[in-house]
Amino acid sequence: MVELVIVMTIMVIVVGVAAPSFKAFLQGSNLENEARRFLSLTRFGESRAVAEGLPMDLGINLKQNKYWLAATGGYTETKTNVSWFIADDNVQMLVSQSFTVLTQSNFWTPSAVRGISLPVIRFQPDGFISETSPQKIIFRQASGPEIWLVQNRDHLRYDLELNHPRSSRN
Repeated sequence: MVELVIVMTIMVIVVGVAAPSFKAFLQGSNLENEARRFLSLTRFGESRAVAEGLPMDLGINLKQNKYWLAATGGYTETKTNVSWFIADDNVQMLVSQSFTVLTQSNFWTPSAVRGISLPVIRFQPDGFISETSPQKIIFRQASGPEIWLVQNRDHLRYDLELNHPRSSRN
């Protein structure tokens, strides 16, 4: 009986010490998963723009922590569905540098997001990313390093840069 009590005491101590580390590991995993999901959507938007011959917009609603992908309005008579994605509640997205702002216009704004000003990544049918697209998207949580999604110099794609120390400017 004494041996059982000793073993249980040791297990409680080990679990008590390991729990905070495990929680931090799971939070870091959520951050990286969200950044990789967003990166995958950029690759999908790029390939869809080239395949369909239409510019594709990947908009980011920073206030609601959502992002969406749709064909740019005004280039085709067919309606395109807007695909919305909700970011993890613990992950905050920030946009750095200049970006295109959608305004209330039938020509440029898909009907599902009309009247909302959003940063937009525009994928051109020639495979390039519009020069007005954000240069950097930052993914962060309450504490710990940031993950940056950075546009390449050739304006062809975005790449992940992991484990950046938290910066004071966006």
